[in-house]
Amino acid sequence: MLKAVLRMMRPGTLKKRADFLRAARARRAPVTAFLVQARQRSDSEDADPDAIRVGFTCSKKVGNAVARNRAKRRLREVARAILPLEGRAGWDYVLIGKAGDTATHPMEAMKADLSRALRKLHK
Repeated sequence: MLKAVLRMMRPGTLKKRADFLRAARARRAPVTAFLVQARQRSDSEDADPDAIRVGFTCSKKVGNAVARNRAKRRLREVARAILPLEGRAGWDYVLIGKAGDTATHPMEAMKADLSRALRKLHK
C-alpha cells in the first residue's frame, strides 16, 4: 500500500532550460557526491502548485557519455527514494553530479546526504 502511494507521489521532471536557470539562482546545498539546488515555485507559474519537480544534470567534467548517464541514473534513484518522503510540494530541485564522487559514493550515504541537504534548504 505504501509503495502504491509513493508511486503516485513520484516527482515530476524539469525539462525546460528556464526551469533549470531559475533553480540555479536559488538556494543550494553542496554534499559529498553532488550539489542540490532548490527553489519554491511562484503561484504565477503554469506548473501544478502541489507537485514536486526534479531535474538532473552532469557536465562533461563527470566523464564521457557512459559515465554521465551512470551518474544521472544514481541521482535519479536517490531522488526517487527520498524526495517523495522529504521534498515539499511546490518546490523544484536540481541534482548536479560531481566528477568521480557521484559514480563511486555509496548509495546509502547519498540518500543520507540528500536528506540532510533538504533539511538545510527548507530551513
